[in-house]
Amino acid sequence: MSKTCPITAAKATEQWLEDVVIGLNLCPFAAKPQRNQQIKIHVSQSNDEATLLEEIYGQLRELDETPVTELETTLVVTPYLFKAFDDYNQFLDLVDALLIQCGYEGTYQVASFHPDYYFAGTHPDDAENLTNRSPYPVFHLIREASMEKVLKHYPDPEGIPERNIARVESLTPQEIKQLFPFLK
Repeated sequence: MSKTCPITAAKATEQWLEDVVIGLNLCPFAAKPQRNQQIKIHVSQSNDEATLLEEIYGQLRELDETPVTELETTLVVTPYLFKAFDDYNQFLDLVDALLIQCGYEGTYQVASFHPDYYFAGTHPDDAENLTNRSPYPVFHLIREASMEKVLKHYPDPEGIPERNIARVESLTPQEIKQLFPFLK
């Protein structure tokens, strides 16, 4: 990928978080930590996968060492890697292996976002893929305990994906252009 200013990548990611993830209520659990400034956006300068894997490990360690009251979750933004969604998707296997190898399975999970994200069994142009489209490739590091806690008090968490799909399918072409200016 061409060079992107880290500040630009962070601002674009924060705008996407505000307008899409929180604004469309795609993640009903994101507004509170965003309001409380407990979401870290870490823009990776890495242009190789091995270094990025080390950075992700470092961000997991930081989550371990920081109280949840100060840091709820981290978005690792990778503007210099994974132009192709397939490359990004394959790298997710390495991230999952890292979680297992380092004993983080059950402690953290990773949610994935990419400008060209598409779910298996969908066509890349299907509206439902908008739920996981972001300005840059993102690895969202989530505390499992936090998810369990909020899911206990959330009615019908299993219905979130269906509601999200319905929400993005209801967007007009103008709204899509406004909310997803990074799409080709």
